[in-house]
Amino acid sequence: MARDYYGTLGVRQDATSDEIKRAYRKLARELHPDVNPDDGAQERFREVTAAYEVLSDPQKRKIVDMGGDPLGNGGGGGGRDPFAGFGLGDIMDAFFGGGAGGGRGPRSRVQPGSDALIRIELTLEECNTGVTRELTVDTAVLCDLCRGSGTTEGTAVQVCDTCAGRGEIQSVQRSFLGQVVTARPCPVCRGVGEVIPDPCRQCGGDGRVRARRNITAKVPPGVADGMRVRLSGQGEVGPGGGPAGDLYVEVVEQPHPTFERNGADLHCTVRIPMTTAALGAVLPLETLDDTVELELDPGTQPGTEMLLTGHGLPRLRSSGRVDGRGDLHVHVEVEIPAKLDARQTELLRELASIRGEEEQIVAAGNGRAGGLFSRLRARHR
Repeated sequence: MARDYYGTLGVRQDATSDEIKRAYRKLARELHPDVNPDDGAQERFREVTAAYEVLSDPQKRKIVDMGGDPLGNGGGGGGRDPFAGFGLGDIMDAFFGGGAGGGRGPRSRVQPGSDALIRIELTLEECNTGVTRELTVDTAVLCDLCRGSGTTEGTAVQVCDTCAGRGEIQSVQRSFLGQVVTARPCPVCRGVGEVIPDPCRQCGGDGRVRARRNITAKVPPGVADGMRVRLSGQGEVGPGGGPAGDLYVEVVEQPHPTFERNGADLHCTVRIPMTTAALGAVLPLETLDDTVELELDPGTQPGTEMLLTGHGLPRLRSSGRVDGRGDLHVHVEVEIPAKLDARQTELLRELASIRGEEEQIVAAGNGRAGGLFSRLRARHR
């Protein structure tokens, strides 16, 4: 039974040559062993390659349209491997202008530089106010001897003799596709098309050298851990003296002994004696900016949360502008004394008696509980 070559490529029987080529090109990208090492994919690639070999040949396609099989029982071209000796790049070159005169051409020796990263540690107070820091960075800078040309003074670059300035060398192979011309970067000039016969003695022809330098970094108020400040053009100078990349200053925020941060909001805990919680008080509280008065109402309960609006951190927007401030959340904890002296115990018993709470106090000395606990026990007898 003849094989369905059209179905293998997923095209109609009346498909044009361009449609067949596009279908094969798409499948070749997905199934070629250089991309997909799966055994099933390799077998599938053999099938679609054989189908393209048949349908791209007018004579063989005519045999298929008449119900025959031009490959017979040859298993895809007489048992030979249809992609032996060819990489995915070779096949793509055959479709994308890798033929004679259709090379990619030389690339520029001058390339943009990479970005650089430096981390700085900031306290919460510095994140609040913003800082200006003098930083020492180690990056590639423009060679001051050749000014990026890479050549010794009085000399110049020359056209590469190996590739004649094209930046690539070509080779011709014959395959089922016909004559396939493949192009590879020139190993002498590395694709540039030019060579430097007399390189600069300082940079070795690269047009840049590594050096330490000092820069000033301004970190705005409201930054947080992990945020980055971009300094344009302060990164690595590119090969051939190309434009410098950017320098990113990443913030590493140090823990604070009093405040915990949640975005622009701050949280802190205030511990007060039970007498202060019962009677109320006005306590001084130091924030990041100043000292405020914290007013505790009489009868303040454990776990109370008080909100001081606008006493948090600046809200830093993505635009770099500050838009208001966050809030300060004060969490109140009431401390119960672990030990009392005789006088303190007497005064508390007196207070309990006045408030009618003496029955809830555990009788001292005999471990007998009165009041609420004894009533609970009696209820379950």
